[in-house]
Amino acid sequence: MATKNIKLERALIHVHSTFNNTIITVTDSNGHPVAWKSPGVVGYKNSKKGTPYAAQIAAEALVREIKDYGVRSVAIRVKGTGSGRQSVVQTIKASGIRIEEVKNVTPISHSNSHSKGKG
Repeated sequence: MATKNIKLERALIHVHSTFNNTIITVTDSNGHPVAWKSPGVVGYKNSKKGTPYAAQIAAEALVREIKDYGVRSVAIRVKGTGSGRQSVVQTIKASGIRIEEVKNVTPISHSNSHSKGKG
């Protein structure tokens, strides 16, 4: 994919998981994207993209790619409520790459504007 000769020791993996898809992006420490995968890239279509197995296959493809960059340890940021969240983290852990931290960065609404009938 990349024609650049990138060498990284540590990377940041962003997992954006929705009910319909899971997008996994690898960035360097400055936040510049290095590689990304999703179930659609590895061949899944329609509702199959939202399954944990499809997210696992995409994570395996991404791990193979980032090992070529020399990545040995990662920090993972998980965003969203989809079913692929846990399978991506487990796949990365099983691949032999050291996980330094897993952080949930899902935004939570603090407004209570939709509670009708109270008061």
